Amino acid sequence: MAKKEHLIDVQPIRRKSQIEDMKWALKRHCSERDYILFLIGINTGLRVSDILNLRKETIFKLKSKKRKEFQIREGKTKKARAINITAIFNEVFTYASKLDSQWLFPSRKGDKPISKIQVYRLLQKAGEFAGIEAIGTHTMRKTFGYHFYKKTYNVAMLQEILNHSHPKITLTYIGISKEETDNELDNFSL
Repeated sequence: MAKKEHLIDVQPIRRKSQIEDMKWALKRHCSERDYILFLIGINTGLRVSDILNLRKETIFKLKSKKRKEFQIREGKTKKARAINITAIFNEVFTYASKLDSQWLFPSRKGDKPISKIQVYRLLQKAGEFAGIEAIGTHTMRKTFGYHFYKKTYNVAMLQEILNHSHPKITLTYIGISKEETDNELDNFSL
């Protein structure tokens, strides 16, 4: 799976209409679990491995708090990070309330979360229905980064959220450098 994903240039979903198409495709052709996973991914910027490690109890503990925020230690960087899901809490809580598993994204094969390979497959399937190419597990994180940057233009804050070492890495990761270059070249003529 990882090798295949690296062969394609995985991009953020830039148009909000395409994000809505993905949500529809995930609800209609996959499952509520897959839709909620995508929703968390595009609203938090978490890596898929960190999303898959979330447990139902994490969501339940947030019910009484005003700001729906929890702490995690990211798997790749081992850095602590606060994850704010206030804007999507009601949907996530309603979904979590229906679960029999301790995992927020349970596998049908035993007491464990679904695999990254399964996430890749479900995103590919929904992407086909939504007409989106170049999609993979990093698409959710890149989509979050792209839209956060376009709304705030605060690359320093985004760099911190994504735990990148340099602003240039962040801009390249979310596809801004290439997009800006392409836009300038579209109108360049001598």
